[in-house]
Amino acid sequence: MTDVIMQEEIHEEKVDIKLWRQILRLSKPYRRYIIYAMLGTVAMAGGDALFPYMTKVAIDRFVVPQTTEGISWFALAFVLLIVAQSFNVYVFINMAGKVESGISYTIRQVGFEHLHKLSFSFYDKRAAGWLLARMTSDINRVGEIVSWSLIDLLWGGVAMFFYSIVMFSMNWRLALLTVCVIPILAVASVYFQKQILRSYRNVRRINSKITGAFSEGIMGATTTKILSREEENLKEFQSLTSGLRASSIRAATFSALYLPIVLMLGSIGTSLTLWAGGNGVIAGTITYGVLVAFVSYTIQFFEPVREIARIFAELQMAHASAERVMGLLNTEPEILDRPGLSNAWPNLEGAVEFENVSFAYNPQEPVLVDFNLKVKPGQTVALVGETGSGKSTIVNLACRFYEPTAGRVLIDGVDYRDRSLAWLQSNLGYVLQSPHLFSGNIRENIRYGNLKATDEEVEHAATLVNAHDFIVKLPEGYNTEVGEGGGLLSTGQKQLISFARAILADPRIFVLDEATSSIDTETEMLIQEAIKTVLTGRTSFIIAHRLSTVRSADVILVIRNGKVQEKGNHNELMAAKGYYYRLYTNQFLEG
Repeated sequence: MTDVIMQEEIHEEKVDIKLWRQILRLSKPYRRYIIYAMLGTVAMAGGDALFPYMTKVAIDRFVVPQTTEGISWFALAFVLLIVAQSFNVYVFINMAGKVESGISYTIRQVGFEHLHKLSFSFYDKRAAGWLLARMTSDINRVGEIVSWSLIDLLWGGVAMFFYSIVMFSMNWRLALLTVCVIPILAVASVYFQKQILRSYRNVRRINSKITGAFSEGIMGATTTKILSREEENLKEFQSLTSGLRASSIRAATFSALYLPIVLMLGSIGTSLTLWAGGNGVIAGTITYGVLVAFVSYTIQFFEPVREIARIFAELQMAHASAERVMGLLNTEPEILDRPGLSNAWPNLEGAVEFENVSFAYNPQEPVLVDFNLKVKPGQTVALVGETGSGKSTIVNLACRFYEPTAGRVLIDGVDYRDRSLAWLQSNLGYVLQSPHLFSGNIRENIRYGNLKATDEEVEHAATLVNAHDFIVKLPEGYNTEVGEGGGLLSTGQKQLISFARAILADPRIFVLDEATSSIDTETEMLIQEAIKTVLTGRTSFIIAHRLSTVRSADVILVIRNGKVQEKGNHNELMAAKGYYYRLYTNQFLEG
């Protein structure tokens, strides 16, 4: 898993412009706010450019001549400029705030929707922490950079443009001295930003691993304590955090060096302006007002330069986050409907056929090779065999969670790739070995199987799987909270609720994947009774290590190394005294 993640996160050193274009497309619903923020920013930059010029006018018009004639109009204009600038700041902050919250909201919505479209294989290779890091901190950083930093970048560029126009209009020689350090600054920026980007990419990569380690540490806390692995886990975590610390220090060092260089170059520009401007005042070629204005412009000119330097540093961090977020959003599902397919299909009957099916998770390690199987509608098929023999793979292929690498899977005589995923998977009921319950109460969790179901239908489903009796004995009955992941209920109770949820969907194909392996004998008996009732008339697959669960199956397949070694019902296989007979006998003796 780690190798896959690392490979996916290695990017080119240069900034990907297409990446930011894609992000800006996601911000399309908030284009109006972005335009307003940009207009406010441009107006604010224009106001900033006028203040030093107003100072120049005040000195040359009123201070040097020592007159107050016309000063009232000047003061009024100055006040109006302050009011206008205050309004521009308000517009900028208000609009930028709306853009930040809006973009983060949109990316999260798109990301959450996209995660539901991705295939099972995607989740096989990614830890929960890996995904959480992208959907939380990375998205927040992208939202901040688009709403604030990019607009601040616009302000810096426009402000420098306005300052340059005013300075060149007043004295082009002094203006040239002011901007002469810009080429040197550009070269330094290119070098430092490349180093900062590389460091922050590594920071985000390691941070993703740390988030995953936190998630695993919390979920596996009980196992860790049982195995006394606290010290080993701590050492592994320290190794990750040490790598993060080293990369963070490297990034901070380059950022710390970059800003002083910008300040130094700005100071050099200011010093050159003071030297040449002072000589000009002495020689009488420059007025006092022009000198004072130029000093202000020089200081202000390098303020946006410093701001741009800061934003570029933030852009490097944000770019690493943007790569991770958009890399997730650009991940294509491995299983997609063919173009032009409709959901208007006939009712699913439940005939399932594997026709020369081959499949491998890893090309070098095939799980199934030329596998063939025919299941009639309403037939119950049990799959037994050693762990890793291919039982779950067969079921996952039948449900189209994966697709064959060769051969075909037919549903009702038609290749299921010629019909929509929705058609098949809306007719599936699936009960896992470790069922997941969502936060909420029992009634809500059962209703997940059919959101339109009435309370009576929910309770009927629970009755069918023998869950009703224990539910009504709980303090709040069907309104009892299950806790996160169903943590307030026992494994058997969660299993029965999961069973009821699957039944409520009224599926034509039903799957029980080790549904009784982790529960007590009493609950197992309840589920076995429920199986006899609810699987009637439905095509069903039962994966089980407890062979008592599969005795009533129409067909039992003994799977070994991806092939059917034995086939028949319980009595037939027991009479044959083969592998199934030995498995069943050993379990009976152990029991």
